[in-house]
Amino acid sequence: MPRRNSCGLTIIILRTLALAGFAATLCALGVTVSLCVYAFNINIKEHRDRKIPTLHYLELSGHRIEYCKHDPQRLPSPTIVFLHEGLGCVKMWRDFPQRVAEATGCGALVYSRAGYGNSGPIKLPRQITFMDDEALVTLPQVLDELDIRDAILLGHSDGGSIALIHASESRDERIRGLILEAPHVFVEDISVRSISEAARNYENGPLKTRLERYHGTNVDCAFWGWNRVWLEPEFRSWNIEDCLPRIDIPVLVIQGEGDEYGTLEQVEAIQRGCAGEVRRVVFADCGHSPHRDQPERTLDAVTSFVRQLLRNPS
Repeated sequence: MPRRNSCGLTIIILRTLALAGFAATLCALGVTVSLCVYAFNINIKEHRDRKIPTLHYLELSGHRIEYCKHDPQRLPSPTIVFLHEGLGCVKMWRDFPQRVAEATGCGALVYSRAGYGNSGPIKLPRQITFMDDEALVTLPQVLDELDIRDAILLGHSDGGSIALIHASESRDERIRGLILEAPHVFVEDISVRSISEAARNYENGPLKTRLERYHGTNVDCAFWGWNRVWLEPEFRSWNIEDCLPRIDIPVLVIQGEGDEYGTLEQVEAIQRGCAGEVRRVVFADCGHSPHRDQPERTLDAVTSFVRQLLRNPS
């Protein structure tokens, strides 16, 4: 135990001295701290090697759309297009898109829908048809503007629903597969309860402060635009199961057993309804965001699915 405490204290000292630039002092500490220096340097190297992507902007239908791209490591390779959740944006994906790009060799495109992150604001309320609008108007515009000709859609929550609608209704030949994290194809009671609780947490708890780190001045637009449309009485009848039989490309569905916004009935409906192959992965100890709750297992599942797609192009 004394040796472990000494190591922890040494790391604190090393960080302080490194920031001050006292390299000679570090050398004077000698062999006792060598292992701690090694571990600390590895962490710093890993952080530096994973570069923060540069943000760019598109102007689409009068809205500024923020996006970032990771170029493919091998050509020709598809671009994996990341479609965020109802409270998400580019920054909330953290380094997951880059890790997927590195693991698969594919490109990655991540963008924030209007009203989220650093994209331009929108006028509220959102329409009941907002997911159809994103799937059939905005997403095709983004792909066209950025000249994406070969793609895999990776959608989380609302983004997963948008991916399903796009694949079903547009019959877009550029899309060779879908990866869906916690997607919705109909509204469940658990969804409504959790979204209602989120509103109370936003007004009286820490949720707004946490979301401001990602959405800045868009935070109210992002939250209430999502929250209020899902709680509209008219939205309770929202259902896209009739879209599923028109989806004949491979699909991977990833779901957490502890998802507070949806149950495995969503996964089962997708398996029953889609015309093509559907691979199902369910994680224990996982909530609504598999790429955050189970990042390594989610990365493995995504990588395996993408590699199979690349081996067996349609």
